[in-house]
Amino acid sequence: MENTDVLIIGAGAAGLMAAYTLSKAGKKVVVLEACNRTGGRIHTLHNASFFNHAELGAEFVHGDLPVTSDLLKKAQLTYHAASGQMWHYSNGQFKQENDITEGWDELIEQLHNLEHDLPLNEFLQQYFPDESHQKLCESVRRYAAGYDTADPEKLSAFAMRNEWESEDDSAQYRIDNGYCSLINYLTGEIKHSGGQIFLNAAVNQVTWNTGTVNIITTDGDTYEAEKVILAIPLGVWQASPKAKGKITIQPEIPNHYAALQKLGFGSIVKILLQFDEAFWENVDVSAPLGGKLDNAMFLFSDEKVPTWWTQLPQHSSLLTGWLGGPAAVKLSGYTNQQIMHEAVASLAHIFNYDVEVLKDKLLTWHVANWTAEPYVYGSYAYDTVHTTESLKLLNKPIDSTLYFAGEFMYQGPSMGTVEAALTSGRDVAEHMLL
Repeated sequence: MENTDVLIIGAGAAGLMAAYTLSKAGKKVVVLEACNRTGGRIHTLHNASFFNHAELGAEFVHGDLPVTSDLLKKAQLTYHAASGQMWHYSNGQFKQENDITEGWDELIEQLHNLEHDLPLNEFLQQYFPDESHQKLCESVRRYAAGYDTADPEKLSAFAMRNEWESEDDSAQYRIDNGYCSLINYLTGEIKHSGGQIFLNAAVNQVTWNTGTVNIITTDGDTYEAEKVILAIPLGVWQASPKAKGKITIQPEIPNHYAALQKLGFGSIVKILLQFDEAFWENVDVSAPLGGKLDNAMFLFSDEKVPTWWTQLPQHSSLLTGWLGGPAAVKLSGYTNQQIMHEAVASLAHIFNYDVEVLKDKLLTWHVANWTAEPYVYGSYAYDTVHTTESLKLLNKPIDSTLYFAGEFMYQGPSMGTVEAALTSGRDVAEHMLL
């Protein structure tokens, strides 16, 4: 039996940041990770089958974020701005994504005047029921699903209001050697400070009393500590009782479990397609469709896989597809091969290619079906009408023994990001050290 000060379940960004902070303060820390790697929803492919620093999970640093920026500086990791043009494909033509949707000002005004929170769909049905607003409502739902990976039936209207009112034009960045270089820095520092990280250590049961925690893994290994940080994704908390990765906690924590079920957790499927050339930059391909796409960063459409982005400012032959929200749930039951086919078919329709001809141009591909991924089951958190109340309970440790951490615990402008996860991990560790 391993005996330690603090046990941490989950070696994603939140769990590792908590371990980093505690181990630096002299605490004896053990991190238990169910998978065969650290990072959680951060997963960089390095020099693998034509992929180089390709991100299966988190990809962008969304602006000048304090915790992330501080770590990048300490780790001496370089990064570069990721920017370019946004194009929308509709009715056989590309147009630059800079037109304001008709009715947008009225939407913002109604959101601003809203006194009581509502699920987004309910808000749209109540305030924009007319057929004349159909395009506006579709645009809002598409944004909620695509950007927030949310279900509009559950997403808080207040959350959308806050998101749009606090939206800034800060540059997005990519870490030069991939997001996992930041994860590698954290794991190295944890080990250097005496902390331990065990991979393939899926936790099966947590038994606790005030000041004492006992953990048993699926392999029968046991660990004991004074405290535990439960840094597992919200998708695991919300998964069905028989889902891989579910943890039994005794004595049970029914109020906290109920609060976890009221939070929003998105759905996502991400597809990486590496072609033999950046065909979309070829003027003979794009010009007949109304666009010159050599500086295109994002491509939006109404296809089954609707969102794509390039590696600008690097002119790479890698295209990344993105499908979020309820549509991702529908596709999550497909095989990876089927998802790849749907992705290629979406691109083929956009660029007027024969599907089989475009498939022949593929060098390699990879599907990250995070919604179906064991120990994850989704993308990242979004606010529901119950989030604020639920987090009041979850942010308080249970008898100074059980603590929660994860990007879903964060409240602020960087919700759903790695910054949110890192902040949560740091905050729970600092609370323990008080």
